[in-house]
Amino acid sequence: MADNVNHPSHYETGKFECIEVMLETQGIEAVKSFCICNAFKYLYRHCGKNGLEDVKKAGWYIRKYIELEEGNVNENREQGNQ
Repeated sequence: MADNVNHPSHYETGKFECIEVMLETQGIEAVKSFCICNAFKYLYRHCGKNGLEDVKKAGWYIRKYIELEEGNVNENREQGNQ
């Protein structure tokens, strides 16, 4: 069964998901900004389009932002760059 929230098939190509390629090509700060913008988009449209599914998608992007931010903070601490 397709998972339109966590792993939409239209964002997978071969071994990589789009968000992974974005991290490699655009960098962490750009992807964090993208996550915030996408979360906003899904929350903004949820009443007129996909309802709860869009709220779940927004949650996915917020969790991804937190994951990237916490990973970035931890990397800076390990490198002594608080």
